Amino acid sequence: MSDLEEAVILLQAAHRDLQALTGMLDREVFADEIFGFHVQQAVEKSLKAWLAALGDAYPYTHDLMSLMQRLEGLGYQVLTEFEPLLEFTLFAVQFRYGFMDTLDEPPDREGAIALVSNLYAATTSQVSLARNK
Repeated sequence: MSDLEEAVILLQAAHRDLQALTGMLDREVFADEIFGFHVQQAVEKSLKAWLAALGDAYPYTHDLMSLMQRLEGLGYQVLTEFEPLLEFTLFAVQFRYGFMDTLDEPPDREGAIALVSNLYAATTSQVSLARNK
């Protein structure tokens, strides 16, 4: 599979996570760790799709900081607006199993969805640029 094909597959997976997030605004129905996990997954898949579209062999990691730093190393400084999403790295593993007592306050669901949507849109643009080359 080419890097670009992989980018498209990852982007589609990120979109499914983003769609799920839009239905998770009710804290009574969806626990913070479930919501946070899908934020983390949408961000991770978006960043990996962006890297794949650039032809970069992204690392096997759930660490959002290392993925963002990798993109920044390739010259994409616009990622600073997405720094608030870095806190969701914790949801990749730890919080998925119910260790929520280390959070000071619950995640801002609407704010997170807006940031993930913006990241997804930016990634979609990068994948489209790569496809049109």
